[in-house]
Amino acid sequence: MALKATIFKADLTVSDLDRGHFETHALTIARHPSETDERMMVRLLAFALNADERLAFGRGLSSEGEADLCLTDLTGAIDLWIDVGLPDEREIRKASGRSSRVAVYTYGTGAELWWRQNGEAMGRIGNAAVVEIPLEATRALAAKAARKMKLQCTIQDGHVWFADDSGSIAIEPTVRKAAA
Repeated sequence: MALKATIFKADLTVSDLDRGHFETHALTIARHPSETDERMMVRLLAFALNADERLAFGRGLSSEGEADLCLTDLTGAIDLWIDVGLPDEREIRKASGRSSRVAVYTYGTGAELWWRQNGEAMGRIGNAAVVEIPLEATRALAAKAARKMKLQCTIQDGHVWFADDSGSIAIEPTVRKAAA
C-alpha cells in the first residue's frame, strides 16, 4: 500500500518591498512521504520569494520532469519553473527550454559541492538563476513546520525575514547566478 502525502495548510502573508507584492496567500502544501520538513519549508520560501496569484506547487517528489513550483500565464505557457534542492543540470537545461525563466533554490550540506560541479554548466543556461539558502536558515525553517501555519515573510533589498508567533528568522540568500 502506497503512503499518502501529508497535507499542510499555510496562511502566508508576503510583504515583498523589492517587487511591490503585498498579499496573503492561503496555501495547501502536499508533503510527499519521503520529503523532509526542511525541503517543504524551502519550497514555501521559494513561493514567498516569487509570490504571484498564478504560482502553484507541483505534484511533488514523485513526479519526475515537473517543477516544484510553476508560474504559468493565461495561455498555460510556463513563465517560471522553480526547482528546490540539488537538481540534475540536464533537467534544468530541459526546463529552460520549456519556460521563460528557471529558478533553482539549493540548500543543505551538498549545496556548495553541487555548485562547484554544476556552476559552469549552469552559467551557459541564460534564463536560469541559482540561489543558495544557508543551512542554518533551512533548519530553522524546518522547525516552524506544522500542519497549520500562519506565517509572515518580509523581503527587502534581498534580505528575507520569515516569522510566526514563535519568532522570526533572518535569511540572507546567496545568488550564485542571476538569470540573463
